Amino acid sequence: MRGRRLGLGILLLGAGALPAAAAEPPIHGFFEVAAGARMVDDDRAADRFLLEEARFQVDFLRDGELGTLAFRADLVHDGIDGESRVEVREGNLFLTPWPRVDLKVGRQVLTWGTGDLVFLNDLFPKDWQSFFLGRDDEYLKQPADAVRATWYGGAANLDLAWQPLFAPDRYLSGERLSFWGGAGSRGPRDGELPTEEPARGLGGGTLAGRLYRNLGGWEGALYGFRGRWGQPRGFDPATGRYTFPRLEAWGASLRGALGGGVANGEASWYRSLDDRDEKDPWVPNSQVRALAGFGREVWPEQNLGLQAYLERTLCTPDAGFTDQNRWGLTARYTGLFLRQTLTLSLFTVYSPSEDDAHLRPRASYQLSDELLVTLGANLFLGAHRDTFFGQLEDNTNAYARVRYSF
Repeated sequence: MRGRRLGLGILLLGAGALPAAAAEPPIHGFFEVAAGARMVDDDRAADRFLLEEARFQVDFLRDGELGTLAFRADLVHDGIDGESRVEVREGNLFLTPWPRVDLKVGRQVLTWGTGDLVFLNDLFPKDWQSFFLGRDDEYLKQPADAVRATWYGGAANLDLAWQPLFAPDRYLSGERLSFWGGAGSRGPRDGELPTEEPARGLGGGTLAGRLYRNLGGWEGALYGFRGRWGQPRGFDPATGRYTFPRLEAWGASLRGALGGGVANGEASWYRSLDDRDEKDPWVPNSQVRALAGFGREVWPEQNLGLQAYLERTLCTPDAGFTDQNRWGLTARYTGLFLRQTLTLSLFTVYSPSEDDAHLRPRASYQLSDELLVTLGANLFLGAHRDTFFGQLEDNTNAYARVRYSF
């Protein structure tokens, strides 16, 4: 609701600031219907359907002497909860106040880093419910109310992104997707997971930065972040509510051409500011995360990408625990067929340390320039019910989407 008001405010402010002589903006968008249902029984769910919605999006840009106004919003009717809503994904002004400085103010989607659906230094808001329900991948990135400034220097470029107010991820809350809740039970299905967000104010916002440059055909970057975990990783035993502990992160990445394909590497250190001694069992410990990936065309119009990543949770010896490692492997196949009208893809995540996996097969067929049909699934597998993907086995689902673009 906050984002909708801010996005519309930026739209009205920008429309007033741009000269009236500017040409009428070209309007684009789409109309989409989507449905998805569980493929297995879940005794905690009242309905097999996880996704049942109609979505209408409008998207336009308007250029003027002072800058560019961008607006993109979805009108959504959710058939499961019977409600309609407006989601403003973009409502911002893009300005160039100085020759080497760009400025974007308002609602926008923030992203950086090199991972394919594995985020180390990209700590901007995500919508994990959309990702697991079968919406388009673009909805994984949740919009943020932010100010982003980019300075283009001779030796390097600098990005700064400031979110004045705290904006959490749209995480698994038990509202639609069931999950393991510990102590032999899964999370609640009716109502949100009990959480306590930080007090509203500028102190609850986040500041992120990226310094990047080209290094002999390779793009290198350094990252910094100060804010909070986007998901309720902490717990307050006094109130019985989950919390969002403070977090600081520092990282680096490198990406470039290698062996006929593209290779990338990324690392990050997550510093837990609320438990610097690593002794508080209710606050997540600091972590070191690393990623290595490679992708290339293996046959004409057939691409394969592989990644390996590590999450190492740090513990102090006198706390009675040892460092813990969580390994992950990903593979993405994408193939184009029938004169590029049919796209087949499979994205797979497997964790050898937890023995669980997530498979995302998908087929998209372009019936015409305007009409696209997509069929897909989210398959969750796990040897144990308390691992990340193992806890989601009862949410294994298939979905279908039909989109008409204009």
